Amino acid sequence: MSAIDEIQKRKTFGIVSHPDAGKTTLTEKLLLFGGAIQEAGAVKSNKIKKHATSDFMEIERQRGISVATSVMAFPYRDHQVNILDTPGHKDFAEDTFRTLTAVDSVIVVIDVAKGVETQTEKLVEVCRMRHTPIIVFINKLDREGKDAVDLLDEVEKKLGLHVTPLSWPIGMGQQFKGVYNIYEKKLVLFRPHSKQEEEEIIEINDVEDPLLDHHVGKRAADELRVELETVTHVYPAFDREKYLSGEVCPVFFGSAVNNFGVKELLDCFIDIAPPPLARETEERIVRPDEETFTGFVFKIHANIDPRHRDRIAFLRICSGKFERNTNYYHVRQERQMKFSNPTSFMASRKEVIDEAWPGDIVGLYDSGNFNIGDALTQGEKLHFKGIPRFSPEMFRRVINKDPMKTKQLNKGLDQLMDEGVAQMFVKELNGDKIIGTVGALQFDVIQYRLEHEYGAKCDYEPLSLHKACWIEADTDAGLQAFITRKKKDIARDKDEKPVFLAESAWVLRMTLENFPDIRFHFTSEF
Repeated sequence: MSAIDEIQKRKTFGIVSHPDAGKTTLTEKLLLFGGAIQEAGAVKSNKIKKHATSDFMEIERQRGISVATSVMAFPYRDHQVNILDTPGHKDFAEDTFRTLTAVDSVIVVIDVAKGVETQTEKLVEVCRMRHTPIIVFINKLDREGKDAVDLLDEVEKKLGLHVTPLSWPIGMGQQFKGVYNIYEKKLVLFRPHSKQEEEEIIEINDVEDPLLDHHVGKRAADELRVELETVTHVYPAFDREKYLSGEVCPVFFGSAVNNFGVKELLDCFIDIAPPPLARETEERIVRPDEETFTGFVFKIHANIDPRHRDRIAFLRICSGKFERNTNYYHVRQERQMKFSNPTSFMASRKEVIDEAWPGDIVGLYDSGNFNIGDALTQGEKLHFKGIPRFSPEMFRRVINKDPMKTKQLNKGLDQLMDEGVAQMFVKELNGDKIIGTVGALQFDVIQYRLEHEYGAKCDYEPLSLHKACWIEADTDAGLQAFITRKKKDIARDKDEKPVFLAESAWVLRMTLENFPDIRFHFTSEF
């Protein structure tokens, strides 16, 4: 098969939503249709031992939420589908933002009862800025919720998207009968059984067919006919070019937990979603059909298998062909590296691969050589754009509860900080370790993982800090003079860059006025 054929086969997308909208359940069902798993796990259930495939960290199973981006690949209809299931919780938004740089399209999951929620708005805004193609999946139709037309209005107003429904629900809650697939012009009725993965599908090609009345009842059938007539007049016909440019978003209705509408979503996605897209670097645009290999690291996961203490860097391939045991150029470190066991993922299950193509996500075993945003090439110096570290909003000082485990604590903190979900600053004056995050839940996750993965216990002391600002000056002498004057407020990040820790907005404002020669940055990408 030619390189172009391999590229066209790839579909790499992210699933994003507000917490508890059913995102991980939808991922599970997509994997089920792809034959990647044999039975669906329960994301939240104390009654059974199974858990969602994509939630493989112990803390995710206990809390029933996703706290790390999972990468999963499976074949479907002669395509290679790569799913990135992202955390929905706002405290892990930074991980999600970075993941969105590695996908070519997005499926947004919305709860039919709750409608568009805050976190969904923020994530969709990032997608809109990047013109990422979006498909909307309105979930949990087996429960009572908002009217379908009202929901579409809400999506258009709150998310700023133009929508085109490609499926339509018949009823809702206890009266939910199934979905009419506008895209394929057929009706699909599901009969849920006690086992979630089983289904019984009845197809009716024409809504005027009396058979429709037989299966859903005359009242529901008449309602569907009226609603479809309205919908097809109010909303524009689907245009793939407008979808690919991010101008219009197809909408599907269903219930992931009961498999309502999931297959229709997946089949349409395979038909319309874009193959791997070009990527922007500071130097030039990288196109997927180029012969030379390029890729960038968008995520690092420490301890993916606690028994082996392994650290894995997630690499998005942007162009060319990646091959095992081949030398590639690490741009930041300016040296050649070879990988003997690159892996593909099925959540925590991994298998060694010999080659990979643009759109694929490859796991590289890492002994501390990679940072988020690092580029690998065949010699060209490229710097991929749009993968910054943001200034944290919450700060706490780390207290070591077991001095006998200091080595384990330091190692654990270093490795967990490399994942990019939190940042550590070491004070110049006394060596205090300060962790900065964008949300309080991250502190709990770090504490939990330090104890259960590294055998180290820590506590936190709250700190009243307003902002962490990366600083630079035109001359080394000018920078050093500022650091000396403000020593009690200066710390170093993990790359040894100097950071000014402002106690309040007023202190930051006064410092900006008093030191005009110093430049203050709120992201590390400057």
